Amino acid sequence: MKSVLITGADKSIGFETARQLLRKGYYVYLGSRDPQKGLKAVEQLKSEGLTNLETIQIDVTDDDSVKNARLAVGQKTNVLDVLINNAGINGGTPQTALAASIDQFKAAYETNVYGVVRVTQAFIDLLKNSPEPRIVNVSSSQGSLALHSDPNYKYYPFKGAVYHSSKAALNMYTINLAYELRDTPFKVNAVSPGFIKTDFNNHRGTGTVEEAGKRIAKYAVIDQNGPTGKFFCEETNPETGEIPW
Repeated sequence: MKSVLITGADKSIGFETARQLLRKGYYVYLGSRDPQKGLKAVEQLKSEGLTNLETIQIDVTDDDSVKNARLAVGQKTNVLDVLINNAGINGGTPQTALAASIDQFKAAYETNVYGVVRVTQAFIDLLKNSPEPRIVNVSSSQGSLALHSDPNYKYYPFKGAVYHSSKAALNMYTINLAYELRDTPFKVNAVSPGFIKTDFNNHRGTGTVEEAGKRIAKYAVIDQNGPTGKFFCEETNPETGEIPW
């Protein structure tokens, strides 16, 4: 049975992604910063008959928490097949380039960028033991420099200096990670779930968590012929999914 660790998986898109991968036969390590919320999420999924999972306490902004999570998973298995870096924050308001505070930038980058680096580096040894390791970095089309410099892009007027720049930085990390692992069985991609209705955006989105979970899970289960080092958003490009960095 293949296994997956999903950070920030006790609610919303992460939770739905866990549900979808459980249905595909994966064993899920459901990452949660709050142990009680993690246990509640596990109970919910088990009540649906999805039993191959357990919660892992992990705060991606805390070195010790990430190290302890790695030890916890390592005590149960020496192989991790998939890592989904899902945990993220929006950085609060204001989001303008001239008014957003340095503290806002620091907080967003701590979770959205440094958190991904921490978790990826901590679990890379277990991933290398998998014959078909996959890393999915949950990004956003709002982090696309190409799209957000195009006045014809439908979300062009909706700028966010804090959140958008953190996702652009995450995208560059994804490019570098995929490059470093290019001659290995790894597949590393950035995936935007789309404008999804969750508490992350005060339920202003247009898509559903079910759609988002399906989009992320798709790139967690790709075979050896699948893409690597790419950026996908099926909302923006329904035909191939790929969008420009």
